[in-house]
Amino acid sequence: MKIKKVLLLALAALNAPAWGQTCQPSAVSPYLNINGTTAWAGKSSASLNTGATVVLGPQPTSGTWSWSGCGTSGSSREQTVKLTASCTATATYTNSCGANTVQQYNFTVWPAMASNAGKYIMVDQFGYQTNAKKLAVLRTPHTGFDGSSSNLFWPQQLSVVNSATGTTVYSFWPTEWNNQATDASSGDQVWYFDFSSVTTPGTYEIVDTGGQRSARFEIGDNVYRNVLIQAVRMFYYQRIGQAKTASNAGSKWADGASNLGSGQDPQARRFLDKNNASTGRDLRGGWADAGDYNKYTSWAAGYTQELMDAYVQNPTVFTDDFNIPESYNGIPDILDEAKWGLDWLKRMQNSDGSVLSIVGVSGASPPSADSSPSYYGDASTSATLAAAAAFAEGAKVLGSLNNSSLTSYVSDLLTRAQNAYTWAANNPSVVFQNNASANGTSGLGVGQQETDDNGRITLRMVAAIKLFAATGTTAYRDYVDANYTTAQMFKNWSLSGFSAGDARPLMYYASLSGATTSVASAIHQRYSDLMNRSDYDNWGAIDAQRDPYRAQIGSYTWASNATKANAGTLFTEEGYYGISTHTSDQVKNAAVDYLHYLHGVNPLGKVYLTNMNSFGAENSTNQIWHTWFSDGSAWDDAKNSLYGPAPGYLVGGPAGSQYGWDSGCPSVSSACGSAQPAPPYGQPGQKSYLDFNTGWPLNSWSVAEPSNGYQVAYIRLLARFVQ
Repeated sequence: MKIKKVLLLALAALNAPAWGQTCQPSAVSPYLNINGTTAWAGKSSASLNTGATVVLGPQPTSGTWSWSGCGTSGSSREQTVKLTASCTATATYTNSCGANTVQQYNFTVWPAMASNAGKYIMVDQFGYQTNAKKLAVLRTPHTGFDGSSSNLFWPQQLSVVNSATGTTVYSFWPTEWNNQATDASSGDQVWYFDFSSVTTPGTYEIVDTGGQRSARFEIGDNVYRNVLIQAVRMFYYQRIGQAKTASNAGSKWADGASNLGSGQDPQARRFLDKNNASTGRDLRGGWADAGDYNKYTSWAAGYTQELMDAYVQNPTVFTDDFNIPESYNGIPDILDEAKWGLDWLKRMQNSDGSVLSIVGVSGASPPSADSSPSYYGDASTSATLAAAAAFAEGAKVLGSLNNSSLTSYVSDLLTRAQNAYTWAANNPSVVFQNNASANGTSGLGVGQQETDDNGRITLRMVAAIKLFAATGTTAYRDYVDANYTTAQMFKNWSLSGFSAGDARPLMYYASLSGATTSVASAIHQRYSDLMNRSDYDNWGAIDAQRDPYRAQIGSYTWASNATKANAGTLFTEEGYYGISTHTSDQVKNAAVDYLHYLHGVNPLGKVYLTNMNSFGAENSTNQIWHTWFSDGSAWDDAKNSLYGPAPGYLVGGPAGSQYGWDSGCPSVSSACGSAQPAPPYGQPGQKSYLDFNTGWPLNSWSVAEPSNGYQVAYIRLLARFVQ
């Protein structure tokens, strides 16, 4: 009878109203994470390219789970799926009392890119802001590797087609560029298709009546946010001495902390006294500079400042959820990244205020496999001045957060900045040439960061600007006032993507409330004059439509993509400081065209960022010249290797005549082949690029290497168009 009574009570409970049951289903919150590398998004659906990877992580974390659909299975709460077709994943959650809740994830997966997509009709593959100007560039190649007359394309009537429904939402005819001329920098004949009137959010493509089509793109209010997150996260992947956990880096790029072993960064020795253990210094941390893993003080100090500058000019954009180890600590993640750089610079400073110039690190693939010793270079005036500027800006920017946990840190930074500046002022010509046989430093680093007398004047001027901003001390202002005319835009009448580096600090100085009025006025006037000159590559190039791809630079050299990004920021700077003679829409349109170029509006239809398929780019960079993501490694190629490079690295880009194979080719190695690869060799400037990462003797690094310097230039520009 007792057993029967229990059964009857259980059956009664099953048929009782919900309010009468003791076991209620629990609420489930859906979250997903694109590629396992970005911030968790609280949503249950997404539209993605085929092959995109998504991590599903619903909550709560307690209880049990079961899965089906989209390749999910088993009972793990987090599921990683690679999507190849539209599908629905179903998660069933069972709470502690046995009640079930069903949560579905719905994915629209776009088919693989058509073979002709993005060949002749070029668009920003991430998309366009809702109310922005929207121009597609159509091209017929006449010169260069793709200039065969058998492949001529002539545009017809064009339509904007909704990719989800197949509905045509707008149709019109293109307009020609420059009376059908062939552009020398690209080798292309070009037309424009203006579809600015299309403002309904969604995913689209452009199709002409002959069957040619663009890559897909999105229209929406915030189409670049995930791109910005990946671009900033590049610095996390570049960190040395930092474990890359699967939860932060994604399982494909998880790795242990590198260069922390015996004789490595925590015990780095002086390069010029390698056998003397007493020279050992703890110089852990910092970033690998580029594709090589060396840590250069002057350049790292510059990157740190640029990260902080990007935050200062766009503070609401940089949130605390970019999925780096410091996320959710109450400090914007881009400033956490800048602090990582400042922490290393602090270790590089000597007790007298001077700052060591370099730490040589060999690197490996993966980075944790590196077992080679670390060596440092002596202090120099240039390194010390660069660090002084970074410390001063760190004190001001981090101090502005009013975060009590940073109070002593900020005070220490300011002291370090003043000590470094004082040492450099008293020692104005201390030089350290790394990797220079004449100085006995061959093999210490790769790039040469040392500068000349004029370069040290500029570095001191920037440090004085940052210290004046942080302290208000007039001695720093006086140095700026006495030396500002040594900057490129005064000394050489130069203002372009090649010379933006010392123009931007001067514009910042002119904005400070205590700046000398006459000097601020002179800076503004010269900047405005040079921006508006008809023969320069700024407003003059735009007015004359000099570049059919709408992102003019004077020439294509090593790091052309960084030059493009810097050129775009020249327009945003005059808008930010309120000195432009053009409307806000004109400023925005001029700057964003440089962003569109980097996102696929170029003769190659290439998004010059690595492995961005999961984030909307159908033709992003697959290979880069990088120690970790090296040729033949598991991280070699985004399409054809096990993992591919991490997302979001900006590659150097077309290098014009600066690309070339080893001077001993073809006889020096069978790997040379019989002729230089074309492209990138022997092409119009904009086509002098190849998606490859072959090292010696084909020397891909001039086009295929990333750099933290390229990255910060891109971040500064991109942040202007993110909400």
